[in-house]
Amino acid sequence: MKNYKGEDYITESKIDKLPDPKLHQQVSFIKSGIRILGYGALWWSIDIAVTLLILSEVVGIGEELV
Repeated sequence: MKNYKGEDYITESKIDKLPDPKLHQQVSFIKSGIRILGYGALWWSIDIAVTLLILSEVVGIGEELV
């Protein structure tokens, strides 16, 4: 079914495919925690810091897919 603009209405079956805001928020918090640890690790080891910051970006990609 379409609205007056010719766009499809959101139906019950489409709602199941929408992003889950709670899961998105949880993954975002995890990403932020990893990023904070990465910046904190700069005091001790650049290798660990870079690894954590790269990991946070990988988690960020996953965050957008949730």
